[in-house]
Amino acid sequence: EPGARDRLLQIISDPNIAYILMMIGLAGLYFELAHPGAIFPGVIGAMSLILAFYSFQTLPVNYAGLLLIALGIILFIVEIKVTSYGLLSVGGLICLGIGSVMLFEDLGLSLKLMTLTVLMIGAFFFFVAGLAFKAYRRKPIAGQEGLVGESGLVRERIDPEGLVDVHGEIWRARAQETLEPGAAIEVVGAEGLMLKVRRREPPDF
Repeated sequence: EPGARDRLLQIISDPNIAYILMMIGLAGLYFELAHPGAIFPGVIGAMSLILAFYSFQTLPVNYAGLLLIALGIILFIVEIKVTSYGLLSVGGLICLGIGSVMLFEDLGLSLKLMTLTVLMIGAFFFFVAGLAFKAYRRKPIAGQEGLVGESGLVRERIDPEGLVDVHGEIWRARAQETLEPGAAIEVVGAEGLMLKVRRREPPDF
């Protein structure tokens, strides 16, 4: 009579369960790569992949299908860094689908389960890629680049260089005109540790 351990390993070795574990693992690791520091998705993803790899040892796995699925994940990751207007994501989804069909040889992998999983994982990848792309495009909020567009005051006469106070921090600054202490300025750029500023005109009412 099989014990609880044998029954658990038998469940994990089911091709449908192994396929779901692999997809959950890939999705978790993808989310961790797209949003470093989330930790929980990465841990769950790693655990699911380890269980899936255990299952693969007991199943006739087609490694060409496995490589296609891995290529699909890589294309989704590259989509975050490269603006392809969705072409890389579409390619990744195609690789994911074809790789899923080829993954197991002569086993009863449910076609409905596979289709539903590919669609759900694909939608998840599109969603996470969109969030990551928006985060990369977001205006910096720290360092010199985050100060562009901010206002401040001249602390030391600028002619053509001097000191300015922006957000309570003292920066060396350069301007194309002479600015006296107390003048309102606006940051228009940065070169290393030097800010480019100009006189900030009072708003018209």
